[in-house]
Amino acid sequence: MIFPNEIKYGDKILTFDKPRVMGILNVTPDSFSDGGKYNHLDSAVKRFDEMVLDGVDIIDIGGESTGPGSQDVSTEEELDRVIPILKKLRKRNPKIWLSVDTYKAEVARQAIEAGVDMVNDILALRGDQDMCDLIAKTGIPIVFMYSKDTNGRTTGEGRQYMDVVEYISAFLKDKIQYANKCGIKFEQMILDPGIGAFVSSDPKYSLQILKRLREFQALGHPILVGPSRKSFIGQTLGLQVHDRVEGSFASAIVAIMNGASIVRVHDTKETCRIRDMLHAINQS
Repeated sequence: MIFPNEIKYGDKILTFDKPRVMGILNVTPDSFSDGGKYNHLDSAVKRFDEMVLDGVDIIDIGGESTGPGSQDVSTEEELDRVIPILKKLRKRNPKIWLSVDTYKAEVARQAIEAGVDMVNDILALRGDQDMCDLIAKTGIPIVFMYSKDTNGRTTGEGRQYMDVVEYISAFLKDKIQYANKCGIKFEQMILDPGIGAFVSSDPKYSLQILKRLREFQALGHPILVGPSRKSFIGQTLGLQVHDRVEGSFASAIVAIMNGASIVRVHDTKETCRIRDMLHAINQS
């Protein structure tokens, strides 16, 4: 199936004539890789400017860590972390695509009012019953991600699958149908099969997702993949978080070569250069 070659919101158009890079900006004290580095306005703005210069297409701002061992964050706390920074970044650069990483409708609503162009929902509408109506009414693009857990506290469960790609494809197909029934349009949807602990603490499933990523294109939507520094890399190579850079690059390369429209990463400069080189080779 040929999926839409662009997404639109307001007067913005993001085409998929080449893969797009989404930079991660966690404004949290406890995210697994960069917690505490960018949760103050000055440091967040500095990192934002760096990523823009690196050539990212989208910057994804998150105010709640959802990895194993993370703590609950109230809506009020998440708003306090995210909204002031979003307003500052939107004013600083009106053109860059901004995404908010949240499963809470009120956070998404205020982020939309602050100027974001996309919602990245790790629970695929399962976290807040008001999210579906909000996305339908605003027409904003949304990422639906597979997560084995039904709330924002991802566990370290070693879930097993008969066929992980078939299982996640069925999950995402169900979410597409549900979203369509509540008024979210086909062209608003981006799909993320999940990876790392979101799928299982057994790394073989993440490796299988990357290897078979192109199969998700049968669902008819752009595919986003976020392998950056994830646990499956550490388990496969026996490495701690900050030694997973090369594994992250290898995973991004495989994702791009196997049909990812968007890769979500921490190491933006290098990934943008990798993306551009792969695109040049493909166009030669």
